[in-house]
Amino acid sequence: MAVLLISPLAACLVLAVSTILLRRAWLNRVAGLLAGTGILASGLAIAAAVMSDGPLTAMGGLLRADALTAFMLIVVGAVGVTATWGSLAPRGSTRADAFAYPTLIVAFLFAMTLAVLADNLGILWVALEATTITTAFLVGHYRTRGSLEAAWKYVVLGSVGVAIALLGIVLLYAATVQAGQPTLSWASLALGGIDLDPGLVKIAAGLTLLGFATKAGLAPMHSWLPDAHSQAPAAVSGLMSGVLLAVAFYGILRIQAITDAMIGPELMRGLLIAGGLLSIAEAGALILRQRDLKRMLAYSSIEHMGIIALAAAIGGPLAISAALLHMLGHGLAKSSSFVVSGRILNVEGTTQISRIRGLLARRPGVAIPFLAGTAALLGMPPFVLFFTEVAIVIAGFQRGLGWVMAVAIALLLLAFVGIARHASDMSFGTGHDDDAPTGAVEDRDRSWHGPAAPIALALIAAIVIGLLAGPLSTLLAEAAATLAGGS
Repeated sequence: MAVLLISPLAACLVLAVSTILLRRAWLNRVAGLLAGTGILASGLAIAAAVMSDGPLTAMGGLLRADALTAFMLIVVGAVGVTATWGSLAPRGSTRADAFAYPTLIVAFLFAMTLAVLADNLGILWVALEATTITTAFLVGHYRTRGSLEAAWKYVVLGSVGVAIALLGIVLLYAATVQAGQPTLSWASLALGGIDLDPGLVKIAAGLTLLGFATKAGLAPMHSWLPDAHSQAPAAVSGLMSGVLLAVAFYGILRIQAITDAMIGPELMRGLLIAGGLLSIAEAGALILRQRDLKRMLAYSSIEHMGIIALAAAIGGPLAISAALLHMLGHGLAKSSSFVVSGRILNVEGTTQISRIRGLLARRPGVAIPFLAGTAALLGMPPFVLFFTEVAIVIAGFQRGLGWVMAVAIALLLLAFVGIARHASDMSFGTGHDDDAPTGAVEDRDRSWHGPAAPIALALIAAIVIGLLAGPLSTLLAEAAATLAGGS
């Protein structure tokens, strides 16, 4: 069974090296899609094996997969397929044939896969730092002044965040050394059998949470996110927003499981509630006055990470299962929306909201998936985010955090109103806005938009997994139990 854990990493490495050595245009176009498909297939196979035989290990215990790992691999693979397939450029495209672009995409997917497979907080940290390195070049891919500035901002703030997380991990390791059982295995630490210094654990947990929260886009450490996501190519924005943030939050969940077992849940609960509410509040306020489509989608990601943070703070099987399912639903909807935003940029020449009017009448090929993705992100039924948000609210009231849920609902309404208003203006506006291009309504749809299948499949999946969870429900319940019990 060890081959199941090694195969997605090996496949990504082979693909990355092949793009460097072979330099074939066809391989460059599909390398990211092949990597995402391989990760998704491995995640499904590992999920089946874990549910049948229990956790799997490989490479002397450095790699380990439980139900949570398997689910996160499914998220990485599903979002990877959606973003890379949906953003396939026409043959001969400069970006598709670019030397560095496909290699960096595959390396990015490799780093995220390693992060969720590693049974070692040090390796997890290295993998998250590797995502910073690869995505920094991807954010600056267009080499415009804005993209290069966003890339540098991302590198500086992201590196500061992971450096803080490294300090926390070092302190946690020092606590295990002091206890005479040195280890960074999250599986061992989450069992709670090691007598660690509570004060040192609190400091380590706070620093690690702060560092990983920077990568996860939680306020107030989120300021890199709108710039990076708005300047990157559509596929990269989809991957960063749809799955990188989730992988970073996976690290938070592992740390939370360790600290809950060692010192109880109060510390992490308080920090996550503060971060979650602040993220939703700031995202809602900034979405209301947002002028750029991709930045609006980026702030929506901050909002959804705040929702996931609140679910993690609530804890318990219902909230944790809903949080994990929310990651998958958000990843599918957000990667689809970023891909569509790239298509809107191609056909409109801008992502400025005030300059896009009458999109549904002029360009239904992009307007329809745009509206469907917007509905999914707004948590409207029958999309899965509606059910996960309702489940999180119910769990919050059940656990005595009704006031938190009441505040969160009020703040979520700000984001709902802002996104709905902007989407309505872009889709149904008449083009009479002073900033809108003259004659925009008469400019009919004549452009190639890209493959429709990945967007349709992702949005259909975002409905189906909410209505017919099937085997996922068992996997989610096992993942929630793993976090609760450290098994």
